[in-house]
Amino acid sequence: MARPKFDGVIEAVRYTPNGKIDLVRAYERRGTTFTDIILLDRKTLIERIKTGQRFMTGQRKKFWASTFESTKMVRLLTQNGNEVVTTRVGNPVQDVLDVPRF
Repeated sequence: MARPKFDGVIEAVRYTPNGKIDLVRAYERRGTTFTDIILLDRKTLIERIKTGQRFMTGQRKKFWASTFESTKMVRLLTQNGNEVVTTRVGNPVQDVLDVPRF
């Protein structure tokens, strides 16, 4: 099976007290390689997903440059007028990314 193509890898997340994403720590694809760590706020992440960029969750392999252990696709769902950023299947009521918190 072919590996999914993606534009960024989310490595860690910080949530606000009400359960929404505050910041994500990610790497962005730049051609055949990836950037150093960048921080994206929730608004920027949602804008990028809406423009067609695809993000995965995962970790960079140590000493392997632009090689990642990617795990789950990040999806943007709209429920009752609220946008939810998630890696879970089903109908989550708040943002949930299965990555460590920072």
